[in-house]
Amino acid sequence: MIKRNFLLAGALTLACGFAQATTTPEFVGTDAPFASNAIYFVMTDRFVNGDPSNDQRHQGGAHPTFDIPVPGAPKGRSDNIGYLGGDFKGVLDNAGYIRNMGFGAVWITPIVENPNEAFTGGDPVSWGSKFTDRGKTGFHGYWGVNFYKLDPHLPSKGLDFAQFTTAMHQAGLKVVQDIVANHGSPAFSMPKAQPMFGQIYDKDGKLIADEQNLRPDQLDPVRNPLHRFYHAYEDLAQLSNNDDENPAVLDYFVGAYLQWAGEGADAFRIDTISHMPTAFWKQFAARIRAKHPGFFMFGEAFDYSPDNIGQYTWAKNGGISVLDFPLRGRIADVFEHPGSDYVHLLDRLYLTNGPYANPYELVTFYDNHDMARLNASDNGFIDANNWLFTARGIPAIYYGSETGFERGKAEHEGNRNYYGQQRIDDAASSPIYNQLKRIASLRKNTPALQRGLMLPIHFAGDQAAFYRVYQKGDVHQIALVLLNKGDAAAQFDVSDYLQAGRWQPALDGSAIDVTDGGHLHASVVPHDVQVYLLDAVATRADLVAELTRLMQERGHPTH
Repeated sequence: MIKRNFLLAGALTLACGFAQATTTPEFVGTDAPFASNAIYFVMTDRFVNGDPSNDQRHQGGAHPTFDIPVPGAPKGRSDNIGYLGGDFKGVLDNAGYIRNMGFGAVWITPIVENPNEAFTGGDPVSWGSKFTDRGKTGFHGYWGVNFYKLDPHLPSKGLDFAQFTTAMHQAGLKVVQDIVANHGSPAFSMPKAQPMFGQIYDKDGKLIADEQNLRPDQLDPVRNPLHRFYHAYEDLAQLSNNDDENPAVLDYFVGAYLQWAGEGADAFRIDTISHMPTAFWKQFAARIRAKHPGFFMFGEAFDYSPDNIGQYTWAKNGGISVLDFPLRGRIADVFEHPGSDYVHLLDRLYLTNGPYANPYELVTFYDNHDMARLNASDNGFIDANNWLFTARGIPAIYYGSETGFERGKAEHEGNRNYYGQQRIDDAASSPIYNQLKRIASLRKNTPALQRGLMLPIHFAGDQAAFYRVYQKGDVHQIALVLLNKGDAAAQFDVSDYLQAGRWQPALDGSAIDVTDGGHLHASVVPHDVQVYLLDAVATRADLVAELTRLMQERGHPTH
């Protein structure tokens, strides 16, 4: 194993003092309650059509919205830019499936009202195209028009949003609501203005903003009150660009999302957080948490620079976590390519003095609806999941990844295709599913893997070994994680920071007794993981010293 020789004599002295003290030191990665939950991300319309009566199949008139295949698909392939029927009932009907996989939360796409026609502006969608919207609908939910009103495709009789969240909670699942504040629907470039596009309505159904099919540089916010909600410059494609400097914009979205939080949303995922300044988000977060203390939020800053995205996590900017794009980039590099080196993940963990307020609260992932799905073999998915569910952070898995659904496919190539009940019913035949269920269930039942400090000890080639340690109150748990992504069995000989005691295997095998100064020998079969647990207070001096340093240097040095 790699030896680490950076401990100072002073740190050892401090550690011995801690070990002998009557007060047990706390070793915690995060105590955010939400961090206990792995997240299953569902594009609601694409998951399961639980109630065909809400499909709105005849909506849109001359610009219909249901089942619109993308032209130019290769033989045997498909993609769709219309609604396909997924709804709250489809998610709720499969709450047991999601929970039994080991997840504690479901992230659903935006629930608010979107335009009820297909968009006629922009560039036409074609197979594999990017930033094209002509002919597309708001099936994804990100084209909000009335942020206080439910999209009629989602609820069923007796199952509005409040009833949905209540039922999900009863099924043991929290609900993460995807929210948008920086933009609404496509707002200009239509041959002829379409109803709802570029418009925003208040909770009473009153029109309060309308781009009137004008390019942003043609807006007149000084003379036209309906233009004051928007910036007079373009941002994303033809989407309206909400003016973060207008207090009415902040008031509108705070009001809307307080409504949904009041109806049972447990956390927010914030779309395009980097398209509005931190000053806006600080005020937004403060006002949400004034009504809902400790409310967990994480944002999407689609940026692989940790310095750029880290600022959103700082308390002075609202204390909002983020999706861990910098680590995601390395995850794809490592698990899409057999023979890659685990060491490439190490410098994206930022466990000490990094850019984030707390790296343990980042939401970790390997793909989503806005990028190509992970292009890996079954073993690559298994290895990636073994990593996500044992390393620091809150893992999020995109629907279908449990069976390798549409692997490697980007938007307009199948990334967002309909999953359906049959695939869920057949999931147990997938080796990816079975191994995911195994490791996700372990995390669900292991405090150290959910919230513990992470201490790397060996990252090289196909092998990685690290500790996760959670020590607070009556919970004292040290987890030793051994990962093997190779095609041959891997032999581990661990001695660094190894505390004496009886280490229990969390998955299979026999307990291992370790004496003072001893070694732990273990073999891990190809593409697998082993976790050994020691439910005891950390007492070994160099281990306590390192954990103390990790605690002291856990966040950004000045924030």
